[in-house]
Amino acid sequence: MDQPGAGVIAGASGDVLFLAHRVPFPPDRGDKIRGYHILRHLAARARVHLVAFADDPRDRSPAAAFTDMLASHTIVPRTKKQWRAGLEALASGRPLSLTAFDDDAVRRAVTDVMARQRVTCAYAFSGQMAPYLPARVRRVMDFVDADSAKFAAYAADARGPMRWMLAREARLLAAFERSVAAAVDASLFVSAEEAALVPGGQPLENGIDAGFFDPAASFAPVAAPGVPLIVFTGQMDYRPNVEAVTAFVRDTMPQLPPAQFAIVGRAPTPSVRALVGERVTVTGEVADVRGWLAAADVVVAPLMLARGIQNKVLEAMAMARPVVASAAAAEGIDHGGALRVAGDAAAMAREIAALLADRDAAAALGRAARARVIARYDWAARLAPLDAIVGLAA
Repeated sequence: MDQPGAGVIAGASGDVLFLAHRVPFPPDRGDKIRGYHILRHLAARARVHLVAFADDPRDRSPAAAFTDMLASHTIVPRTKKQWRAGLEALASGRPLSLTAFDDDAVRRAVTDVMARQRVTCAYAFSGQMAPYLPARVRRVMDFVDADSAKFAAYAADARGPMRWMLAREARLLAAFERSVAAAVDASLFVSAEEAALVPGGQPLENGIDAGFFDPAASFAPVAAPGVPLIVFTGQMDYRPNVEAVTAFVRDTMPQLPPAQFAIVGRAPTPSVRALVGERVTVTGEVADVRGWLAAADVVVAPLMLARGIQNKVLEAMAMARPVVASAAAAEGIDHGGALRVAGDAAAMAREIAALLADRDAAAALGRAARARVIARYDWAARLAPLDAIVGLAA
């Protein structure tokens, strides 16, 4: 990777090149939510050119409400097969996370933008986009999470050849993250804990749109099931989410009084769908998650592996719901006691049962959660440092 470009004028205004591993629209999952709000913040202050991959056919033609705020956009379908990316990774000695996103069409798009536009800053969202950062401009690397730590955790829990592959990925990504951080002008992470894992990292925390996630807002209600409703939300083909709900159904639900557990989120895997039963509902993709959150007596985030700030937790808190989270899911959130933290399945069951038994305490916890989110996690406040980081004129 090239070293930082010489002659960049601090505070100079110009166009911004925004590189994303996934089109940050619609903002309906963790990475898209962060990417969308950062992109919208930048687009309100500068001409922004988006170059992004699309791994969902629906994302190849984003709505005009999104593209109208951009000066230009190029979206490249990500079609490389995983087996091919794996062979390339083994042959080249590179992480699979990078070979999976290695694409000549993206390189050509970046070259074209740089040739035609007056770009003074390039912003790469997610480590996979670091190789596309051009030289001779200000370069900001938004790692979001330290992916090397995630793969190290996966490796510690794996066996056989998979353990070797995951440990290799963690080791190569750690070296890559350090080299990128040393070469760019700023390295951003979703929390102080994540930032501390890479030399030179600095936190740029996630926020929440508390006007949208508001129990008083207008949204379609979800019918109550007749028993207490416990809700989990998330992308349901994402491994930490799959493991979380599987363990919750297996270890926590048997310890609870009669209640319905709703797993709400797109793309549930076969193993998630197999959890459906008398006490478990799997919704698949829903048009608006707010109805499910509003109907929940308790929202849970029993993640065993979690990096940074969990948007699902902030959304539930903003909807004034009582939340019970694992230590991993709560770690990056400055919640001030406005959610309950459980160290294991038994503790989670106790916290949930206590909230279901004391509706006044549950309502008070929900009110405190919303107040905390409004005071601490408004997007405008969270992104205020970005102007100086990107080099936008005041």
